[in-house]
Amino acid sequence: MVGPARRAPATRLLAYPRTVVNLTRIYTRTGDDGTTSLGDFGRTRKTDPRLVAYADVDEANSAIGVALAAAGDELDAEIAALLRRVQNDLFDVGADLCTPLAASRPAHPPLRVTAEYVDDLEAACDRWNEALAPLRSFVLPGGSVAAAHLHVARTVTRRAERSVWAAVERYGTDADGGVNPLTARYLNRLSDLLFILSRRANVTDGDVLWSPGGGRAR
Repeated sequence: MVGPARRAPATRLLAYPRTVVNLTRIYTRTGDDGTTSLGDFGRTRKTDPRLVAYADVDEANSAIGVALAAAGDELDAEIAALLRRVQNDLFDVGADLCTPLAASRPAHPPLRVTAEYVDDLEAACDRWNEALAPLRSFVLPGGSVAAAHLHVARTVTRRAERSVWAAVERYGTDADGGVNPLTARYLNRLSDLLFILSRRANVTDGDVLWSPGGGRAR
């Protein structure tokens, strides 16, 4: 099965300015009281489930960056380009999560993850899973360096998804301070994609499969 066609990355970004930040100093001391700013300029505790969610997204993004830096030469050029696009998408996810939903429409609407983001990932899953052999057992994280790093990124992404659902449980999904549930769906599909890509990175030597009981006599 072939998923929906993927469009050029630039299409999604046309409504937003290319320069969105202007950082002249990195430390501000404003967080020394245990609070931080949200995208709507409100303040919240650094232990807020909303903040935990986009912090975990940042960690997932970093794990993908490590995979590209440490083993990018093991990956197909198309996969490396896909992962770099995912890294950009994860910044979009973080931008969405850090800005509570609002009923009013401001002059400059905040960036939101849409169903199109999820559709793109499903298309990529279909594209790269099509040529893989069916699985007959669970896969152990490992194999090639690229596959091992992608498995780490996958598990961090799963944690980020759980954190988003925790924020949804806290704030709901209403258009008055809620959380966009499409961010969680995006992360769910991303973890699936990273699993598929880790298998693709092991295609030469094959999957490292789980052996129940480790060969011990029963």
